[in-house]
Amino acid sequence: MTKKFVRRIWSRYSRLGKRRKRKQRWKRPTGRDNKMRERRRGYPVRVEIGYKQDKKNRNKVEGKGLVLVRNVSELNKLNKNDVAVIAKIGKKKKIEIAKMAEEMKLQVYNLNTKKLLKNTGKKK
Repeated sequence: MTKKFVRRIWSRYSRLGKRRKRKQRWKRPTGRDNKMRERRRGYPVRVEIGYKQDKKNRNKVEGKGLVLVRNVSELNKLNKNDVAVIAKIGKKKKIEIAKMAEEMKLQVYNLNTKKLLKNTGKKK
């Protein structure tokens, strides 16, 4: 599991990313009295050399490779050592992919397939 580096005190102000993931990204701590810049004990760690993962474990989830899936035909091409990551697609295709993933017993990284299928069944 990689360490998540976020900007210091991002949670204090809404403009710095409270409920805005894009603005939580790392920015180097600056300022004369900044404790994080001084690497004081008890403050979050800074981005430094040495936190990078090994090449064999990079871009993997539980040892399995991530594959971007845009439609059902791409889902059929997956191996057992792959994990599907659903692309930015509409709800109709997302439901189709979720059904196929449940049938094929494939893991989808960024979607709870059971919850999606359960909720769509209720609305109909």
